[in-house]
Amino acid sequence: MDAKEKIARRVALELEDGQLVNLGIGLPTKVAQFIPDDVHITLQSENGMTGLKDLVPEEISRHIVNAGGAFVSIDSQGAFFDSSISFALIRGGHVDVTVLGTLEVDQQGNIANYMIPGKLVPGMGGAMDLVTGAKKVIVSMIHTSKGKPKILKECTLPLTGRNCVDKIITELAVFEVKDNHLLLCEVAEESSVEEVLALTEADVIVSDNIKKF
Repeated sequence: MDAKEKIARRVALELEDGQLVNLGIGLPTKVAQFIPDDVHITLQSENGMTGLKDLVPEEISRHIVNAGGAFVSIDSQGAFFDSSISFALIRGGHVDVTVLGTLEVDQQGNIANYMIPGKLVPGMGGAMDLVTGAKKVIVSMIHTSKGKPKILKECTLPLTGRNCVDKIITELAVFEVKDNHLLLCEVAEESSVEEVLALTEADVIVSDNIKKF
């Protein structure tokens, strides 16, 4: 199992029956493949639809794309609508969970996920609205970038949102954001607390009841 699949599988366990969920582009879209059979959620895409289905190749429609421009399909109870309705759902607090990738995240729950220094970027898309409007914000990402920590004491890139992240899930660990520090709750089977701490710049408190995943 590669790192991205491991992250997606673990994130899927955070989702609960009946929730309206937004999955960001890239790694987060993989989460849809691993939602437990007894959990029924509704996937929302900020470009104007609810009811997205898992990216099953034989069911993909060449007429429907998600916010990342990937071809998707939609279930029989899905709906299409314009951007004003889509962002009314997000800004109105109706999205239960959003799952986002990021470039940096820090111990205050700040997130920076849209600007790569020196590269032309189109903007943050709906990410700023999602981290503000969603009831729960989960960051899903590879733990480091070329060996350098992405979980920091303080973000160095322009922020997408402040004090908005609830949980961070990587291939090595699961953290909760707690009072300007991170609580290390789970460590991957093939990792260790020592490895996680060595690859994390942020201040971390290790849970007394730490688990393996």
